[in-house]
Amino acid sequence: MSHDDLCFASATELAKLIRLKKISVVQAIRAHLDQIERLNPTLNAIVTLTADSAMEEAVIADQKIAANESLGILHGLPVAHKDLFLTRGVRTTFGSLAYQDFVPDVDSLPVERLKKAGAISLGKTNTPEFGAGSQTFNAVFGSTPNPYDLTKTCGGSSGGGAVALASGMIALADGTDLGGSLRNPASFCNLVGIRPSVGRVPSWPESLGWQTMSVSGPMARSVQDLALAMAAMSGPDDRSPISLEAPGEIFLNPLARSFKGCKVAFSANLGGLPVEPEVARVVESSRAVFQEIGCDLTNDEPNIAEADEIFMLWRAWRTELRITPLLKEHRDQIKDTVIWNAEQGLPITGPQLARAEAKRTELYHRMREFFQKYDFLVLPVSQVVPFSIEEEYPAQVNGVKMNTYIDWQKTCYLISALGNPAISVPAGFTDNGLPVGIQIVGRHRDDFGILQLAHAFEQKTLFAQRKPPICKPL
Repeated sequence: MSHDDLCFASATELAKLIRLKKISVVQAIRAHLDQIERLNPTLNAIVTLTADSAMEEAVIADQKIAANESLGILHGLPVAHKDLFLTRGVRTTFGSLAYQDFVPDVDSLPVERLKKAGAISLGKTNTPEFGAGSQTFNAVFGSTPNPYDLTKTCGGSSGGGAVALASGMIALADGTDLGGSLRNPASFCNLVGIRPSVGRVPSWPESLGWQTMSVSGPMARSVQDLALAMAAMSGPDDRSPISLEAPGEIFLNPLARSFKGCKVAFSANLGGLPVEPEVARVVESSRAVFQEIGCDLTNDEPNIAEADEIFMLWRAWRTELRITPLLKEHRDQIKDTVIWNAEQGLPITGPQLARAEAKRTELYHRMREFFQKYDFLVLPVSQVVPFSIEEEYPAQVNGVKMNTYIDWQKTCYLISALGNPAISVPAGFTDNGLPVGIQIVGRHRDDFGILQLAHAFEQKTLFAQRKPPICKPL
């Protein structure tokens, strides 16, 4: 197989080739390391490279195959971990100068699971400082551009993983999603990214073990690969008090199914949010695809008026808890938007949070009733196309002023407040060749259902097969 074949083979196919001894793990890892050497100086996606240990692990992985040992479902696949995840013995900076030399002695649970499934880590991927914002830049490593246009952002906060994946440096990527950090970069980089149900991919270590707003999950170049990664990352763990009992193996079931008569609520703007014209055009064009696969579309959206307040309160409170202890010694090393968000959390009272949680419970039941009428909700992933890498965030969307650094992400973060699983799948391109994704939201805990609908959509469109211009074959 050629270098290009290895780097852009699906994770599912690459794992199969390795198991059948058609290629060696050493070959696969070497090809991806070569791709990193070729493209990473321009893309800045992998910020800490662990090439030597990766090659050592590849040799051991091949020895296991030769000895007919039991293999994990990701055996030999090259991955890299978001720089918010702890990686034992490997620098973890959180994109902050305050942690630029920090080396943890444990792995985060998602990292541990990928390793257990046989994946081989090539290093760490770039993220905005503490994952704050959907524009991947920080004072430690700088910016990560969009591989489809180097003058644009790749999104975030799992932006480094998205770019490494889109450019063939790794076969699968991991990340976190509080307000859209797996869905937004997937949309901006022509990938699939899922925000799983809370507890589907357990989190540990976690100071807020009962928190239900931020989740972990994977990104991939196809829905089939995403399901494979979900199979490896999902399942119960008693270190997380909210982990779901369903085993990860449920995601190995066939994705193909009939959607004839499936009832889909289609929302162009989630109740009047500003959306850029190019996003609106691509989203509108997706209607025909859903109809072609048998879906019965109705223009509708749930009443989620309180979701904004709920999300912003919990985000501020969570940020305050994490960041305020650092400000005494490191205030000058932390970006202004993170400090602002932390200080927004200082005056929040217990009664405010209690009322927010009560409203969130009301929202849950409203969504439950909404999904008695519909099987899925379809809407834009992002309200904007990838913007200039020089902008920290869009100051306005379609003429409407944005008041904070995350306002332009409401089509993502309002869904986060609901707790429903959601997936971003490639839906087309702007006239200038920038990717645009469509977001599919499912019923409570119906992660597999959204994977199935995304798979059916993907099979009709094949947008994901379009590679970034920078990835011309050698």
